[in-house]
Amino acid sequence: MIEVHTRLNVGNGESCRAGLPGFAVVHACKSPCHQNSVGYRGSLPSHHPNYLWLQRPQDLYLNLIDPPVPLFKIESFRCYLTFATAQYGDGATLLIHCNQGESRAPSLALLFLAKRLRAIPAGSFLEAKKAFSMLYPAYGPGAGIEQFLTTQWSEIS
Repeated sequence: MIEVHTRLNVGNGESCRAGLPGFAVVHACKSPCHQNSVGYRGSLPSHHPNYLWLQRPQDLYLNLIDPPVPLFKIESFRCYLTFATAQYGDGATLLIHCNQGESRAPSLALLFLAKRLRAIPAGSFLEAKKAFSMLYPAYGPGAGIEQFLTTQWSEIS
C-alpha cells in the first residue's frame, strides 16, 4: 500500500482488507472481491442489482476488469467518486486496490485527486496522468481504462 496523498492509498490484492477500522476500502476488481462480496462465480447477469457495484458502510466493491478495450460504465466511476468523497469528507483514510496495483486502483486515485481534491491538474486525463505519475511511478494504465478516461474525462464528475 502506497500513500499518494494525505489519507489516500493505492494497493494491490495483498492490500485487500474489508472492514479495516478508520479506512474506507474501494475494491476495484471483479475477481475475487466483487464476486465474493456479491456471492457468484463466473459472470453476473447485467440485470442483477449489484452488477456494477456493491456498497457496504466502509467498503465499495466494483465489478471492474482491465480489458484492452473500454468496457467500462460511467456509472461505476460516478458511484466511486460519490463513495470516496463522502468517506474522505467524513475523515476516513481511503484505500483503493486492484489485483496488481498498476491500472484500475491508481486510475481511480488519479480521478479522485483531480476531480475532487483538485490536488493534480484536472483539465484532461493526459494532464492528470502526467502529474499523477510523479506521485505513483508504478502507474501503468491498461489500454482500455486509458482510452475510457481520455474520452470520458469531461463526463465523469
